[in-house]
Amino acid sequence: MVYVLAWFFVLLLLGLWSVSAWGFHALALWMVSQASDVALGTAGFGGLQLPEQLRVWLPPQAVEAMNALLASVGPSVHSLLQSIPSLAGVLTLVSWVVWGLGFTMLLLMGVGLHLLLSLWRRRRGGGGPPPGGQALAAG
Repeated sequence: MVYVLAWFFVLLLLGLWSVSAWGFHALALWMVSQASDVALGTAGFGGLQLPEQLRVWLPPQAVEAMNALLASVGPSVHSLLQSIPSLAGVLTLVSWVVWGLGFTMLLLMGVGLHLLLSLWRRRRGGGGPPPGGQALAAG
C-alpha cells in the first residue's frame, strides 16, 4: 500500500508539472501573439493589454501597472520578433525539452522513492516470511 501511495504522489506531481508547463507555454505564445500585434503597429500601448479574465480579479492599480509594464516590454519584443521570425516554434521546442527534463527527474524521483521504501521494508523485516515458517514447511 505504501508503494501505491508513493506512486500516486509521483503521478500527481507529474500531472501538476504537465499542467504548469502547458500553462507557461500558452502564456509565452500569448505574449508572442500580442507582441506581433504591437509589431504590426496597432497603436503600441493599446494593442498589448492584460486579458479580460485577469483584469476582473486584480485591483485597478495592479492592472494599470501591468499594462504599463507590458507597454514598456512591447518594443523589446518587437525587435526580438524582427530578429527571430520563428520564435513560436522555438518556444514550443524549448517547452517540450523543459517538460521532458522535468518529467524524467520526477520519474527518477519515483524510482528512487520506490527503492528507498523497498530498502526500508527489508531492514524493518516486513517483506519476508515469518521466522519459523520455513522450518515448518520443510519438516
